[in-house]
Amino acid sequence: MNEREPRIAVVGAGITGLAAAHYLKKACRPDGRRARITLIEASTRPGGKIQTLRRDGCVIERGPDSFLTRKTPILELAEDLGLLPELVPVNPDAPARIVHRGKLHPIPPGMQLGIPTRIGPFLKSGLLSPAGKARALLDFVLPPRGGTEDETVGGFLARRLGNEVVERISEPLLAGIYAGKLDQLSLMATFPQFRAMETRHRSLIRGMAAARGNARPAGGSGPALPDALARSAFLTFRSGLSAMVEALQRELSDLQTIHGEAALNVRRQDGEIRIRLEGGEELAFDAAVIAVPNYRMKAMLADLGAAVRLIDIPYASVANVVLAFRRSDTASRRDAGSGFVVPGSEGLTITACTITTVKWPHTTPQDLLLVRSYVGKHGDMRGIALSDDELVRAVRHDLANMLGLSAEPLFAEITRWPDSMPQYTVGHRERIAAFRETLQQRMPGVFAAGAGFDGVGLPDCIAQGRRAADETMRFLTGSFRGETALREAGER
Repeated sequence: MNEREPRIAVVGAGITGLAAAHYLKKACRPDGRRARITLIEASTRPGGKIQTLRRDGCVIERGPDSFLTRKTPILELAEDLGLLPELVPVNPDAPARIVHRGKLHPIPPGMQLGIPTRIGPFLKSGLLSPAGKARALLDFVLPPRGGTEDETVGGFLARRLGNEVVERISEPLLAGIYAGKLDQLSLMATFPQFRAMETRHRSLIRGMAAARGNARPAGGSGPALPDALARSAFLTFRSGLSAMVEALQRELSDLQTIHGEAALNVRRQDGEIRIRLEGGEELAFDAAVIAVPNYRMKAMLADLGAAVRLIDIPYASVANVVLAFRRSDTASRRDAGSGFVVPGSEGLTITACTITTVKWPHTTPQDLLLVRSYVGKHGDMRGIALSDDELVRAVRHDLANMLGLSAEPLFAEITRWPDSMPQYTVGHRERIAAFRETLQQRMPGVFAAGAGFDGVGLPDCIAQGRRAADETMRFLTGSFRGETALREAGER
């Protein structure tokens, strides 16, 4: 590049920022290039929503508990960090359930993302009325809508499969990923493959069946996995997802880090990126990756003016409540599977429940039963507004009704995540593209990424961090080459 080492800031040490720092450091190794990378994080600990609590022999996730196997960016990062031997598959013998009229119903075999791919099991399901099933099968004859304009996920699915499928199956299964509402979420920002299936196969059901039969890993081929892992829809690490954060911390320990101090302002001045910290210090860099929630990024990039409104998206607040019971105090409920999801019409406080001991048997000692319940979604703050004691009582009430769990728990762990789940509304992709274009015009060398942009899952965030690192290195290579050319021209 140039005699001077480039100075790079990574603002935000969630999984997106950590991945960006990892790939920036990795990019500097092959040809001996070096860069001064500084990691800036407002909190005192890295990892963002990845938080594993290890208590009483249990592995308890306060945030996400797993990731999709088919999305390989996280597997590639795990391979870099030597973590592939730590991967654990989800229990394949205990599928989740859906609550309908206060009862647990199995998800019909072959159901993918709330869409049936096997008609026989779908027609036998007690989740839908005969009329609802007949309406869903109209998908085979309804013409595709055509066009490329965005629409809501709920509107699309209702158009193809009918309102009953949306309310009783799609909403609890899909909206829970975003803690949102299907009639508000953007189709093209969340499930763009649905539109592609409708267009190509003239039927969403046929398209999903074809995709299921020809499944390929997303995001690249990825590292080779043992069959038990490759067949599993979800994976995690034996000691919890924090194993990846801890490995990244070790790998990045030689970087300059600033923890416990927020970046307040990012601007470009005199050919440099200037970042002002809340303590008053201003640091200068040649490039920066900003990987924080959109509402924080808005404040940091206030110099962009009206353009920051393009990333002004709503966020949902959620909480989860983990309860531990003695197995000897609980009745066996094999019909509960690994947990259940709850349609909004059921009136429960919890939106979903994971029986962690069943879903991830390695996480719990033999004498304990661990249950994690989720509360809150966009537009519904009733559960979130409860005090800790009230929240535990409400969750226990729902678990007693649905699982027969009336025993006194050994302990409860409550984690609240205010403004944590970004909501991708219609037009999200276009607004993000316009924002990034403006950012590069007004602040070249500043790159934005994170869950508020191109996907909320761990693999999506890691892919964004890697892409931001690649864009940063391309920018610096061009910038420093240009600087060298100008200097050499001046010397001549």
